[in-house]
Amino acid sequence: MPVDYGGDSSPVDGDTPAADSLPSAATRRSMQGNRSRDTRPELGVRRLLHAAGLRYRVAHRPLPNLRRTADILFTRARVAVFIDGCYWHRCPEHASTPRTRTEFWVEKFDRNVARDAETTAALEASGWLVLRFWEHENPASVANEVERIVTARKRARSRLEPR
Repeated sequence: MPVDYGGDSSPVDGDTPAADSLPSAATRRSMQGNRSRDTRPELGVRRLLHAAGLRYRVAHRPLPNLRRTADILFTRARVAVFIDGCYWHRCPEHASTPRTRTEFWVEKFDRNVARDAETTAALEASGWLVLRFWEHENPASVANEVERIVTARKRARSRLEPR
């Protein structure tokens, strides 16, 4: 049954959005093409970590009751690595805001940033070390830092375990 807008052809707040506010087919295809895992920056870092002899889980939940996945997860060392996209996670160097539907996008980006902070806090409260990097960072630098930290945590943990 059609919604009655009281004689006005535009929708009332909270009703179906006006047709001109919906994304075009091209925009929709572009947005659907954005990967949530196996991005080029992630693959570059993973290749280097694997070549260094480190083994890890990919797109895995660190906590069973937390509906979030880490990009790279070292379960024994309890290190969760996130490689955040500059656009979606608001990199201070590269963030930009679309000129259309600005309010919608600003709210979306703010929710993403808040979810990142919430995820970090939940993991740290459970004893995980969270490492966050931007997609524009050099994969070799990221991999070196991750390798250094994971190796140090594994070493420290092995000293604490009874023999």
